[in-house]
Amino acid sequence: MASFDDLRRQAERLEEDISAKLIFFSNACSGKQQTFSGIKQPLLSTDNVIESTSEELKALLEKLSDIVEMLPLSEMSQKHQTVAMFSINQHREIHRDYFNEYRKNLENYRLRKDREHLLESVKMDIDLHKGGSSNYHRRTDMYLKEHEHLRSSDRLIDDQISIAVETRENLLSQRNSMKKLQTRLHDIGQRFPIVNSLVQRIVIRKKRDSIIIGFIVFFCVLILLFYAFH
Repeated sequence: MASFDDLRRQAERLEEDISAKLIFFSNACSGKQQTFSGIKQPLLSTDNVIESTSEELKALLEKLSDIVEMLPLSEMSQKHQTVAMFSINQHREIHRDYFNEYRKNLENYRLRKDREHLLESVKMDIDLHKGGSSNYHRRTDMYLKEHEHLRSSDRLIDDQISIAVETRENLLSQRNSMKKLQTRLHDIGQRFPIVNSLVQRIVIRKKRDSIIIGFIVFFCVLILLFYAFH
């Protein structure tokens, strides 16, 4: 059975991979242009890229879930169980947040595709009726107004998605800082028995010195009382 530290390192590597892919996936689903190499390209026109990234994220999330479930069963020192449980809870929260983010982005992508199909359908209907008789003018005007309304709604939703993506990137940056702090706390927890032993030795020595000083003071007081009454 793998040790707790080995599984924890595997989980951290997976979390880093998922975080990077989630940023790419979020930008792709929201219509931003970004690639891992930094070269921009139209993402919404490459549905295969989004679908393949979605499958990769799904596999990584399942693998991370399996490792997180194995952490409580792994070999860990009895002295570090408190720190280990804190680390396990952190990994569970990270997995849950990443899974929710993945599902939300996938839903946004599907909504965008539905809106695109709807707009295309409206445009086709308008084109079909452009050359018709005057009886269709009123219906054409209605379609044009509906088309403009949908375009306005689409722009508003895109703005909200962009704000959400920027907020998420800030949260991911904060989470990475917390992960580094968690790793440092875990390392300190492994060395804590040594520090605790040193502290206990210092406390014992202080108590011993206090007892010796107390006996000396008591003895001096007895001598003073003896000379005072004789």
